[in-house]
Formats: sequence, structure tokens, C-alpha cells
Amino acid sequence: MLAGGKGVRMQSELPKVLHRLNGKTLILHVLESLRDAGVGRILVVVGYRGDEVISEIGGRAETVWQHQQLGTGHAVMQAEKALEGFSGRVIVACGDVPLIRPATFRSLLGALDRQDVKAVILTMNLENPAGYGRIVKDGNGRFLRIVEEKDATPTERSIMEVNTGTYVFDRDFLFRGLAGIDRNNAQGEYYLTDAVQHVLREGFAVQTVLLDDATEGRGVNSKDELSGLEEYLKR
Repeated sequence: MLAGGKGVRMQSELPKVLHRLNGKTLILHVLESLRDAGVGRILVVVGYRGDEVISEIGGRAETVWQHQQLGTGHAVMQAEKALEGFSGRVIVACGDVPLIRPATFRSLLGALDRQDVKAVILTMNLENPAGYGRIVKDGNGRFLRIVEEKDATPTERSIMEVNTGTYVFDRDFLFRGLAGIDRNNAQGEYYLTDAVQHVLREGFAVQTVLLDDATEGRGVNSKDELSGLEEYLKR
């Protein structure tokens, strides 16, 4: 689980994942959902004021540090050593996407059971997709790539299906892909999405799973967005 960011748009010194939704911190919402989905081992990548995040986690998960904030791909790289000797399915979840249900995590894991699929992406449709990476597919609906908004063409920005930032990878494909990525993009970061492209280059498939309700995949990036999820839960 990625939980290392400050969350500048929250306009708070508190780590973003420690803000509360319905009386519970964002990170605990995600941890409990992963546990209820049957995930046996959870690693949380911490960074900004990580000691406070570790204290909130308690004994619910293991932690690894990301001392520099160099993007999502870089964050996942920090877990590689802890996963040495493990071979199997790895969920990548975000500590600021609190409403993903255990059943959704299970459906992502199930989608990786096909022999030719080595990565699965959770997606959602948004009428206003600003700020999200767009899911680019061919005319037959096969996944081609994820394009971050700052790197997207005007045509790509019109795509409504977007990346939630939640994935399942075959462990070996994940870290082989991360080993080959660079920061040659508009944000100067290591994108986890580049590891997805590695799966395709090796001749395997990437599957997408589309949420029925996009609110389930919404991240919290501001106090207004947090308030919006509070209202959603009350309804």
C-alpha cells in the first residue's frame, strides 16, 4: 500500500492517509478492506512523517520507507527487498482511496488467474476525468497503455475511463518492469504505469476491471473531496 505522500492539496501538515473519514483514518479503511479480502501479508510504504503513519498502523501491517518522493514506481520499488523469495500475486493499493471493497480486491485477484494475464488495472468512468491517467485501448477494447494527464494529447484527455491507481501484478513481472523504467516524463517521476507496459512488451496481457460505481475508486486529494466522500457514506 502506498502511503508516503504529504498531500499538499489537503492544506494540512498531517499526512494525508491520517485524515479521518467517518471517524476512521483513510489508511485503516484500506487496511481493513485488504484484510477482509483475504490478503495475508500487507506492506505499507511510508515517507512523509512516516513514524506517525507507522504508529497508526500498529501491528496491522509491515512497513518500508520511501525517503525520497520520486513517484509511484519508486514507491513500489522500496518493497522489492521485503518481497524477496515471494512468487505470486501482488496488489498495489493506495492509502488515500478508502472505499474500495473487499469484493473488488478479490475480483482483481481473480482476473490475474488467466495464464496470459500478468497485470490487472482497476478503472472507473468519470464525466470529468481531469487529473487522472487515461486508459487507452484499441478498437477491440484491448488495453494499450495508461497516459498521465500531463503527457496526454487533447484526444487522449477526452477519454473517460481512467486509472484508479489500484493494480494486481505477477510479482516477477512487476519488479522486472520497474527495473527498466526511467523519469523521462512531464513530472520527472518513476511511473508505476511504465511497469504495466513491460508486461505487454514481454508478450502477455493486461486486463482492466471497471468499477460499477466510480465513487468506490475515488482518491482523497483535498478537504472538499474528503467531505464529498463523507456525504456519500451518509447517503
